[in-house]
Parts: sequence; structure tokens; C-alpha cells
Amino acid sequence: MKVSTLPAAVADGVFPAGCPSRTVLDHITSKWGVLILLSLSEGDQRWSELRRRAEGVSEKMLAQTLKTLERDGLLRRDAQPVIPPRVDYSLTERGRELTALLIPLVTWAFDNADAIIGGQS
Repeated sequence: MKVSTLPAAVADGVFPAGCPSRTVLDHITSKWGVLILLSLSEGDQRWSELRRRAEGVSEKMLAQTLKTLERDGLLRRDAQPVIPPRVDYSLTERGRELTALLIPLVTWAFDNADAIIGGQS
């Protein structure tokens, strides 16, 4: 299998400590960030649906992750002015572009998890 290499411009820019891409990578590769993005790749969802899908996420971490991903322009929060309150979350165009890249990575992790965790090569 041919191993890809980073383009020179990216390699020169991503490794220095002050590169903004490090912050973006931290947001999108967090455990909860990835799971929320993948869940939203299946369609718009409400808070409770996201909480059920990402088993184990606390309310605090879900709220924090949703705010971060919204601030980064990866998801949209649509609050409906109804009683009881209704908030729907969906991916932005940038979020859809990102999840198209995350799906193969997560698929690879899923396919190889047992062998890696089990210590097999």
C-alpha cells in the first residue's frame, strides 16, 4: 500500500506550536466531536437524540462540544420558539465536507479495533 505524504506547505505549517490547525484538530478529533459529527451526518437531530447516540457523554460535555463545533462553523443550531423548547442540530456545508473525510477514518478504526486492542498485528 502506498503511503501518502503531507503536501510541503501543510508539513511546514502544521508542526509549529502556534499553528491554528492544532486547535481545529483538537476540536474535530475529540472523542465526542467525532461521534457528534458522525451522528449528524445521518441527518438533523435534537439534543436528546445526540445524547442517546453518543453513549456515555455527559450533558456538560455534549453542550460544550456542540458549542465548540457550532463556533467552528461545522454545525448549525436551530432553536424553535415553541414551548417546550425545541433545538435541532445539523451539519453546515463545511461539516458535511469534514464528515466525508471522517467516515473512512472511523470505519478503519472500527474494522481494526479488535486486533489493535487485542495486541495483534
